[in-house]
Amino acid sequence: MNSIVIGSGFGGIAAALRLRSKGHEVKLIEKHPDLGGRARVFQRNGFIYDGGPTVITAPYLIYELFELFQKDPKNYIKLSPLKVWYQFIFEDKSKFNYSGNELEMKKQIKEINEDDVNGYEQLVNFTKKIFDKGFTELADVPFDKPFVMMQQLPALLKLKSYKSVYSLVSSYIKNEKLRRMLSMHPLLVGGNPFTTTSIYGLILYLEKKWGIHYSMGGTGNIIKGFEKLMKEEGIKIIKGREVTKIITNQKKITGIQLDNQTIIESNNVVCNADPPAVYEKMLNGNTRNSFLFKWKKNRMEYSMGLFVYYFGTKKKYENVEHHTIKFGTKYKEHLDDIFNNKKLNDDISYYLHRPSATDKSMAPEGNDCFYVLVPVPNNQSKLDWNVEGQKMRDLVVDKMQQDLMPNLRENIVEDFYLTPDYFEKDLNTKYGSGFSIQPKFSQSAYFRFHNKSEIYDGLYFVGAGTHPGAGVPGVLSSAKVLDKIL
Repeated sequence: MNSIVIGSGFGGIAAALRLRSKGHEVKLIEKHPDLGGRARVFQRNGFIYDGGPTVITAPYLIYELFELFQKDPKNYIKLSPLKVWYQFIFEDKSKFNYSGNELEMKKQIKEINEDDVNGYEQLVNFTKKIFDKGFTELADVPFDKPFVMMQQLPALLKLKSYKSVYSLVSSYIKNEKLRRMLSMHPLLVGGNPFTTTSIYGLILYLEKKWGIHYSMGGTGNIIKGFEKLMKEEGIKIIKGREVTKIITNQKKITGIQLDNQTIIESNNVVCNADPPAVYEKMLNGNTRNSFLFKWKKNRMEYSMGLFVYYFGTKKKYENVEHHTIKFGTKYKEHLDDIFNNKKLNDDISYYLHRPSATDKSMAPEGNDCFYVLVPVPNNQSKLDWNVEGQKMRDLVVDKMQQDLMPNLRENIVEDFYLTPDYFEKDLNTKYGSGFSIQPKFSQSAYFRFHNKSEIYDGLYFVGAGTHPGAGVPGVLSSAKVLDKIL
């Protein structure tokens, strides 16, 4: 059996390895000169910047891919657990060190609001129930038939899946600071905590189960480890060539065409590309008159966009943790602007990553390496990022200088930024969304783009836009779904 995988993000690589372990001849095609998709690496003047995911959870999903071939993951990658998972900074400058140490967690919660300690315990217990169902039981189950969804509905309703994550957290937690902190997880996978189904509350428990890890040398080193494994196992990797067309014969897939007109025949094509881009561009919008599918595709709501600012400093900011999350003053209003009103707002929240806090190899000696990620509207906003990009960069630097990094502006020696335009043009995501479609209940499981195409035989999907969703555990699990379908 020969299979083609389009795109080399975590989902595409995992799919290629799983297909190879089943004996398929596999060709992996990546339009960029390097592998990784959102997890590409940028190297500038001695600084190493991970392009995308930096929070590694459920490491067993990564280890499994090496173990399929009886290989020891330790010979390829090194994952290191973090002690402080996130440092939250609130609008009044107070800080909270979020970790797996439950005694420390409860002590800090008690200092903010004693009554919420008990609510926190109950919340964790409830998210364990969601995790047991939503992740352990369903994350790698194919949802390509309506009856599979119908079977699960009673259990999902019992777990209050009709509630939003914020609403679920608020039913246990009274303090607004703690509500924000404990409901922020949907933002890690492209969702608004006020509209994302409470099923995604399972992320809170998933972190507690396996901890949060950092890949030494950056997340890009996981991609390097996978590339080495793929080469050893005979997967053919084609870089720097874009798939422009998926070739079909009526309802069947017969192969693909590259940007240099080369045609590669195959009855199995697995797309790690964003599903809307595949259907609209590679299949020229030809969805074979399926009214239901067109309706579903047209009503999809997309995740926010991302403004990502990468910078290196000549000064070391030792007081900055590995992961920092800073909330703006207004939370719901700001998220409304991003997701619904599609407009920018100066009252930003941001996530700051400082890999050199754990790994000195990411920056030249005596220097520090960072990236800061700011949720912004996706390109449905029609914002001109050629104008807004520099303004946002200046705003972000001002905020960080004011919040936690004194004299930042004069200490920056190296920087660049990416906007939703990069996600739309370079990564082919619809509207430049950072995480494909939003994780609402009406866009989860059966209601997402299916892992096995609803339209064509031999067309499959892995990655953020399909089941179970975005985030490293989600996209790695999507390749396990494929395992069960093929």
